Amino acid sequence: MFKKLLIITASLLAMSAFTNAEAQTQVISPDGTYIYAERDTCNLFLDVYNPAKGSETSIGGIRKPTIIFMFGGGFLRGTRDDASYHKWFKQMTDDGYGIISIDYRLGLKGSNKVGIAQVNVLDKAIHMAVEDLFSATNFIIENAEQLNVDPKNLVISGSSAGAISVMQAEYEISNRTVWASVLPQGFNYAGVMSFSGAILSREGKVDYKNRPAPTLMLHGTSDSLVPYEQIKVFNLGFFGGGKLVKRFQKFGFNYNMFHFIDYGHEVAGSMGTTINIQKDFLEKNVMQKKERIIEAWISDPDVYKGGGPQSRKDMYGK
Repeated sequence: MFKKLLIITASLLAMSAFTNAEAQTQVISPDGTYIYAERDTCNLFLDVYNPAKGSETSIGGIRKPTIIFMFGGGFLRGTRDDASYHKWFKQMTDDGYGIISIDYRLGLKGSNKVGIAQVNVLDKAIHMAVEDLFSATNFIIENAEQLNVDPKNLVISGSSAGAISVMQAEYEISNRTVWASVLPQGFNYAGVMSFSGAILSREGKVDYKNRPAPTLMLHGTSDSLVPYEQIKVFNLGFFGGGKLVKRFQKFGFNYNMFHFIDYGHEVAGSMGTTINIQKDFLEKNVMQKKERIIEAWISDPDVYKGGGPQSRKDMYGK
């Protein structure tokens, strides 16, 4: 097992600044768009971005995974094809990774207040998204040959609300809940990548009954929209990356955790500036299946510090 405890500065991380204007110049079109589920209120689509022609799709004979991506937006806004993600899609496909960006139902659409007092509403929204992710996963598995995807080599990734959804989804799989029962028996993702995610638990502290997939977490230590630590009342809790990593440490799970010192929720939009962190995790923890634990505290002025909501008041208005 390999473990690092690091404080990473700009010179070590070698990240480039990422602005909205820059994102708009990065245009990439999907290679295919498919309806993966028909709900009462809407049809749900997914966009498939194949690895770029001529890109290296394997390393040492090991195929690079396909990444299922869930967008952010507080469960009340956002789209699978938002232009702000295009740069990251292109970076990954140029390097030989497939991306599948999915719709999911926005369970908080129209909400103007979200907090621990509205836990039932939040819980419903999270699990609607998880349900949609599992439906998309089943569609991908069932159509793997047509989509040129290895169903045993799927990584889930999300930003903000999408990060909450992928972390919650893996938690449901690890605990073999009724939500995860729709997936093929014995199925699990090859890895999880969370950009400012969290897990909602009604049973006190987070307790994985079975070992989760290798997990990459990035979270700002000053995030007040998706809490870095936790919001907890009795057995009800919403646990962010700073709290979850302690559970991963305790049980010896396979993880990489990057604490962004004094950063807020902007870390949720840092996919384009943390590309080296992601590729390192994918190549070593996921593809090579190394028990490679990294925990790092990052102070880097070049990490994306764009706009967007930074608090629940910013997001929901109250």
